[in-house]
Amino acid sequence: MLKNDRYTYRITWSEEDQEYAGLCIEFPSLSWLEENPEAALAGIRQMVADVVKDMKANNETPPEPIASKRFSGKFMVRIPPELHRKLALEAQEEGISLNRLASDKLSRPCP
Repeated sequence: MLKNDRYTYRITWSEEDQEYAGLCIEFPSLSWLEENPEAALAGIRQMVADVVKDMKANNETPPEPIASKRFSGKFMVRIPPELHRKLALEAQEEGISLNRLASDKLSRPCP
C-alpha cells in the first residue's frame, strides 16, 4: 500500500458484473471487482499503489491527489446566449450579481 495515500476512492455496485467495483477518481482507467465492498477497496488501493510505484520507476509523475489540490474558486462555463440573458435578467431582478446567482444555484441540492 501507499504511504500517506491521499487518493480519492469510491466503491459502487456493478450491476453488469454483479460485484462491487473499487474505483479511484485520479486514475479513471483503473477498477477492481470483488464480491464485497471492503475487498474492492483493498484491491483498488493496492492496484493504485502498484501503478504509482511503476510510474515512479519509469520517471513518470503520478497524478496529484484531488485532496491535495488548491482550488481558486473560479471556473469558466460556456452557456448558450439565451441562457446567459435569462440568468442575467434573473440576477438583476433579485438585485444580485450574476456570479452570486450562479453560485447560489450550483450550491443547491439536486432535486
